[in-house]
Amino acid sequence: MGTRDQELLQQLNLEPLWIPFTANRQFKAQPRLLVAAKDMYYTAHDGRQILDGIAGLWAVNAGHCRQPIVEAIKKQAESLDYATGFQMHSPGAFLAADRLVQITPKGMDHVFFVNSGSEAVDTALKIALAYHRVRGEGTRRVLIGRERGYHGVGFGGISVGGMTANRKTFNGQLLPAVDHLPHTHDLARNAYSRGQPESGAHFADDLERLVALHDASNIAAVIVEPVAGSTGVLLPPKGYLQRLRQICDKHGILLIFDEVITGFGRTGNAFAAQTFGVTPDMITCAKALTNAAVPMGGVIVKKEIYDAFMQGPESAIELYHGYTYSGHPLAAAAAIATLDLFKAEGLFERVAELAPYWEDGVHSLKGLPHVIDLRNIGLIAGIELEGIPGQPTARAFEAFLRAYEKGVLIRTTGDTIALSPSFIIEKAQIDRLFETVREILKTLP
Repeated sequence: MGTRDQELLQQLNLEPLWIPFTANRQFKAQPRLLVAAKDMYYTAHDGRQILDGIAGLWAVNAGHCRQPIVEAIKKQAESLDYATGFQMHSPGAFLAADRLVQITPKGMDHVFFVNSGSEAVDTALKIALAYHRVRGEGTRRVLIGRERGYHGVGFGGISVGGMTANRKTFNGQLLPAVDHLPHTHDLARNAYSRGQPESGAHFADDLERLVALHDASNIAAVIVEPVAGSTGVLLPPKGYLQRLRQICDKHGILLIFDEVITGFGRTGNAFAAQTFGVTPDMITCAKALTNAAVPMGGVIVKKEIYDAFMQGPESAIELYHGYTYSGHPLAAAAAIATLDLFKAEGLFERVAELAPYWEDGVHSLKGLPHVIDLRNIGLIAGIELEGIPGQPTARAFEAFLRAYEKGVLIRTTGDTIALSPSFIIEKAQIDRLFETVREILKTLP
């Protein structure tokens, strides 16, 4: 450890901070601090440049510290720091909403702003329940998620979510009227698929079983990630999302896509709904909406859903829900600048252009030690490793640590390495990313 990083660590008291989704004791024994960022790189506290292979956390899609976004935030902070969004609002929120609905699937033209993906999910679930109630179908209260799904950390999100570690501590306190579809991961049939797996559309048919169990008159909504990211990059089998849409339509059930990870170009289109050709009733988004520069999220809804609430006296509040920071001026400014930057630089199109090269890089890892599956779409990769018996997650976490020592930031979830770089990544940086992973896989225990 050099003098520079020793001095910084001596200035910091690491103990008071409880770090989320982190092995706190391990981290504080061997801190990994990021002190600056620009474009594709972080600067670590020891001065090293770290190639960011995960866009911060699936979020910095345009690259770090982009000047148009930085300037927009500065300018907004100098003129209006905050304005309430209750019975008042600031112009930026309307401008941000207008920019956003210009790139959403056709017919999805209203946005309810929140501050995170978790808030977006809980908001979407509440809108679903309230929607059926205002239409006179208040018995529709059952919410259906999916095994291995991740929908944030609110009580609604972990209730419809299906990742065991996130649920088990709170299992007795989750929402009661919830059920789950099976996940779509099928290694026996679909290992090493390039893009969407061929087999697995039939997993959607389990929704008919749940309809028979609960009765359609009691089911409010189904929520799924088009691509399940946090559980290890699980792609929808061909025809799966289409089948879900058909069954939901048949029984009057709302379909919600959680696009907190896939939204804003990650699959080569503005939203994965467009990539897969399936339009849901609601989309949750966050992360890259502001290029992660200021926390912000949103729930995008079809016009029919918004219109259903616009009844009764004009002076009456239509939905008793919201947050102090909904549509915050700084967040709105960041969103406008981000959406404009995506368009000006053609970054969604760049993802589509880079996707074949990225796919070849992913699948060049086939046959390396410990690799049992490779999955990809757009600029997303899942590299699933065989776990060490009795030590789940240990092998992938060791890969994470070794990559960081080599100057590359990767993400691991369970025993899967997940990669999702910013869209400004160059082919030489893609090569370095996969070469680093290749070197590590050859030496992992």
